[in-house]
Amino acid sequence: MKLTEEEAERMAEMDNVFSVFPNTKYHLHTTRSWDFIGFPQNVNRATTESDIIVGVLDTGIWPESESFSDRGFGPPPSKWKGSCHNFTCNNKIIGAKYYNILQNFTEDDMISPRDTNGHGSHCASTVAGNSVNSVSLFGLASGTSRGGVPSARIAVYKICWNKGCQVIDMLAAFDEAIDDGVDIISASLAIVSPGIQHFPYFKSAFDVASFYAMRKGILTSQAAGNSGPSLYTMSYHAPWLLSVAATTFDRKIVTKVQLGNGVVYEGVSINTFDLEKKLYPLIYAGDVPNIAGGHNSSTSRYCIEDSLDADSVKGKIVLCERIHRTENVGFLSGAAGVIFGLIYPQDLPAAYALPELLITQWDQRLIHSYITSTRNATATIFKSEEINDGLIPFVPSFSSRGPNPITVNTLKPDITAPGVEVIAAWSPLNPLSSVKGDKRTIQYNVISGTSMACPHVTAAAVYIKSFYPNWTPAMIKSALMTTATPMSPTLNPEAEFAYGAGLINPVKAVNPGLVYDISEADYIKFLCGEGYTDKELEVFSLNHSSCKGQDNKRAVYELNLPSFALFVNGSDFTRAYPRTVTNVGSVTSTYKAKVIAPSLLNIQVKPSTLSFTSIGQKKSFCVTIEGITNVEIVSASLIWDDGSHQVKSPIVVYGVLPNS
Repeated sequence: MKLTEEEAERMAEMDNVFSVFPNTKYHLHTTRSWDFIGFPQNVNRATTESDIIVGVLDTGIWPESESFSDRGFGPPPSKWKGSCHNFTCNNKIIGAKYYNILQNFTEDDMISPRDTNGHGSHCASTVAGNSVNSVSLFGLASGTSRGGVPSARIAVYKICWNKGCQVIDMLAAFDEAIDDGVDIISASLAIVSPGIQHFPYFKSAFDVASFYAMRKGILTSQAAGNSGPSLYTMSYHAPWLLSVAATTFDRKIVTKVQLGNGVVYEGVSINTFDLEKKLYPLIYAGDVPNIAGGHNSSTSRYCIEDSLDADSVKGKIVLCERIHRTENVGFLSGAAGVIFGLIYPQDLPAAYALPELLITQWDQRLIHSYITSTRNATATIFKSEEINDGLIPFVPSFSSRGPNPITVNTLKPDITAPGVEVIAAWSPLNPLSSVKGDKRTIQYNVISGTSMACPHVTAAAVYIKSFYPNWTPAMIKSALMTTATPMSPTLNPEAEFAYGAGLINPVKAVNPGLVYDISEADYIKFLCGEGYTDKELEVFSLNHSSCKGQDNKRAVYELNLPSFALFVNGSDFTRAYPRTVTNVGSVTSTYKAKVIAPSLLNIQVKPSTLSFTSIGQKKSFCVTIEGITNVEIVSASLIWDDGSHQVKSPIVVYGVLPNS
């Protein structure tokens, strides 16, 4: 609704209004990756995979891509109630709608579910794209492109346009996706702002929408965000969300520059141009300011837009001290290439409209020294190449970090998946560099971001649901987290606040042994503990009775999560966590508890043995964490082991952490 602030305040006081919040804008968080996580093309699949419908909230989809062909597909599942608006669907893309309630279009927007950006097609094909052979980006990342669940159906909800993604459009899309009958929602979206905003539960439209989806048995998989590497940089922390961080995998794309003296420096970029080893004059941006435009070396050294003298840079390779977005660089006044110096990690390569690479600040200084000491400095930039990255997997700097500032005793993010240099389908309407005039139209693109990690986890969730269609969202989330591959705190000092439970392992996740389930009533009890009133919760949940008599202080520790987090603001501590697990493994089994913890922690599990005699049987236990510590983060884990299944839960104890 369009309201004045006064009207919004009056509406918020009405009995049947739970929450009023302003419309804001979301941003997109931009395949060997499947093989890397042990999920081969010939993995065992359930025949019901083709009955699963994935709702993708993004920039739309490019239906002509081979990734979305419906060859071999039968009609949509009978439960499907969706439709297609200004778009011709098929038996692969069975739903396609678009939302722009404010009618905030640009001339380049296509008013239909068609994708003019590429991001939505990339995410959709990563989840459920067909297997397409001989795919590459001008020879890079060549091979077979495939989604994790290629038999699943796709329903597209276009909410993102050239001016961003509005909250009101996202809410409308969630409403319709739930009513249409999707099984999983994938949303590679988060708020990007100068300062990360942390909204209380239900002051966030995304939390509201995803809770309603959870009530209908629909799991929402969401990108953690691209605001890392500082702590507390995630925007959403609700326990019913599946929050996904990004990780590298064993393919790394690098670019090299060779100076006229033969010295070679290695950097990163997605450079598809081939200069054929030709040497070009090499100049320093600080030496060629656009004086007529009011610039001097203090601005031109950073290659700020229009700060360089066009005649001086034309046909030359330019050394800049700061990186800029591809759209702001453009063709750099006809330069032959550009080299950017970086002061932060080289783990987010991009494609520009001219040959380029990103190098370390130290290497940038060495190249600058070469320019100043050489009469006619020259250089050439090579086309990017692939190498095997041995330092893997690790969470890249851009991936947003926890912990959860809203509820400090819960863990976020939940899990990690490949999100760096992933190749998938693209829209040919958006050139490789996103710069107008770039003639490189492409069908498949290599990009990075938690947006790329999120659809990997969405696909893994679909894979589980194809075997267990009646599992709740919490059971699916538990299976993914307790079977995740552990990651190294040495490579990521933020530990679980960088990677959650670890790297997804879809094959193991379909046979987790035990799962931690959470009902709507459990979440309501948790929300009572978070301070929500009966009046608020009556409006929000049809099943709510009363918070009266519930111990608010203990509610968060009793929420049946497959992870344990404890914030301590002092030296010694003791905290108990009751939990209940459901047997989904062997009919008859006995699990023994194993705790892996440093000497700083004393972790007790009672009872330490759980015996089951039937599928679906539940058993309860209690984990007590005590100790004395003054370090920032202490990691541990609990493993329930029956000899065939190892059900692992991360445990993290932490104190006051720096937020940068």
